Amino acid sequence: MAFRMRSLIRRFNRHIASELGAFIHRANAAIAAKTLPTFGNSPRNLVIELPRRINNPRCIFLGENIWIGPGTLLNPVTRYPSSSIKHPERAQKVQEFNPRIIIGNRVTATGSLTIGAVNEVVIEDDVLLASNITILDNSHGYENVDIPYKYQALTRIAPVLIKRGCWIGENVVILPGVTIGEMTIIGANSVVTKDIPDRCIAVGTPARISKQWDGVSQQWVPAREMES
Repeated sequence: MAFRMRSLIRRFNRHIASELGAFIHRANAAIAAKTLPTFGNSPRNLVIELPRRINNPRCIFLGENIWIGPGTLLNPVTRYPSSSIKHPERAQKVQEFNPRIIIGNRVTATGSLTIGAVNEVVIEDDVLLASNITILDNSHGYENVDIPYKYQALTRIAPVLIKRGCWIGENVVILPGVTIGEMTIIGANSVVTKDIPDRCIAVGTPARISKQWDGVSQQWVPAREMES
């Protein structure tokens, strides 16, 4: 009898925990939806889960039916240095920018997505982004080794474009000036430093093409076979 009672109590506790978890999830989703900032346009069916950090939302333009998981930073930078980086005593040259972050329709990101733009980052329709991805169209300067790099001007500024239907794997870093072609896959833990063509699989640091889609055989083939 005592064993049966303990079993019933455990089942009851699991049920309560499950219901409480579902309630917290629904409440979090409702708060996330109600507290979205005003973007540069008026997207429909947009989810950006909490916690999140969105700076200068007027510089962000979003398509419809986007779902972005928690831990996201969308950071179009209009002025550098920001208050968090500016030296409290030393004068610094101020850079002014007119950035844009553009995300297309039906884009999905698991979470911990970081996008930093002083020029332009564009993610086209139906892109799938795994977790912990960083996309930057600029870099900190490092021309002077006597000045801490955070106090040097932003440099190597060039737009980033991720074309339709791509799949960007976990822990990928995409650097300034990169275009990733349509329906291309970037493998996990890769650093993309240069353009990757359409319908390729690229992996590594720096990312290199390992496979390409063969339209004749309708399958992925090693890149060297396409070259021969």
